[in-house]
Amino acid sequence: MVLVRHGETEWSRSGRHTSFTDLPLTLGGEREAKSLKECLSHWTFDLALSSPRARALRTAELAGWGGRIEIDPDLSEWNYGQYEGQTTQEIRVADPKWTVFRGQTPGGESSAQVADRCDRILRRVRAAAGDCLLFAHSHVLRVLIARWLELPAEDGRHFVIQTGTLGVLSYEHESPVLLSLNATAFRQGERMGQTVRKKVTS
Repeated sequence: MVLVRHGETEWSRSGRHTSFTDLPLTLGGEREAKSLKECLSHWTFDLALSSPRARALRTAELAGWGGRIEIDPDLSEWNYGQYEGQTTQEIRVADPKWTVFRGQTPGGESSAQVADRCDRILRRVRAAAGDCLLFAHSHVLRVLIARWLELPAEDGRHFVIQTGTLGVLSYEHESPVLLSLNATAFRQGERMGQTVRKKVTS
């Protein structure tokens, strides 16, 4: 399973929590997305899904997957409710120990609700015949990684995903594993599921 976080937006650059606000990619974000096209062109995917948000769909398009993906609302970013558009520093003025993984998000989703969405995505992935490609967002992908590794959603706090990068989840024997994170390209010819892909840049 290949995970792609969308390219940079103005809010991702400034650390503002972005869920339902539909922001475009910056010019830098478009370059990030385009840079993934050659890498992804070497792979065949039996299932390709995207968040419905414009920044994820634009990333998919620039990465060569426009018109070839299915939108799945379960890949939408964590709903931050009243904290939409705020930075963690701003939120901590009122709630000094707040984190999205462990704190309360007024009017938004709990970690358990996001985990439920990720578990539905993983059921689709496991039912697919071959490799899968997902275009989505930072926090929902961090929870997805945790759930793939059979960890609680809160353990997504241990993973950081940069904009416009790839992650790979797979198996070692029967154990679900994280093969790579924050890669921008892989050496051509290495096959998913057989070797850990070697990062060219990250």
